[in-house]
Amino acid sequence: MQATRFPRRSFLAISGWLAVAWSKVSGDEVLYVGGTISKLPEATEGRMDIVNEERLVFSSDKGGFEILYKHIKTLEYGQKAGRRVGVAIVITVWALFSKKRKHFLTIGFDDVAGKAQGVVLEIAKGRAKTFIAIIEARSGKKVEYESDEAKKHVHG
Repeated sequence: MQATRFPRRSFLAISGWLAVAWSKVSGDEVLYVGGTISKLPEATEGRMDIVNEERLVFSSDKGGFEILYKHIKTLEYGQKAGRRVGVAIVITVWALFSKKRKHFLTIGFDDVAGKAQGVVLEIAKGRAKTFIAIIEARSGKKVEYESDEAKKHVHG
C-alpha cells in the first residue's frame, strides 16, 4: 500500500495561514497579513517606522515597503481585515473565530506610479491609538472603524 503524500505547496499554504491565525504581535511588532506588495510574503513579521514624517516604512528580514502619507486614500481599523480595499485577502476560519482579539489596520494607497495598492497590517493592541493618530495627522485622512467597539478601543 502506497502512502498518500501531502503536497508540499498545500502544506506551505496551510502553515502560512495558520501562522496568521495564531500569531500575536506585541510592542513595536507589526504583521503584514497580506495585500498587493508582491515581493513580501503574507504573514511577515516586522517593524513599522512611524517616525519619518513623509512615509510609513515597514521593514523585516524578508523585505519591506514604504507608503507615502500623501498617497494614502483610505484607512480602516477593526478586529478583522478591512473590506474597502480592492484587495482579495482571505483570513482563515480560525482567525475569524479566534477568541484573541486581533487589531487590523487596512491602508489603501496609490504607489508612486499612481496604481491603487493596499495592505492589511496586524498591530499590537496597545499601539493602535498611537499608530492611528500619527497616520491620520500625516495623511490628512480619517480612519473608518469597522465597529463601535473598535472605535471605543482607540478613543476610550
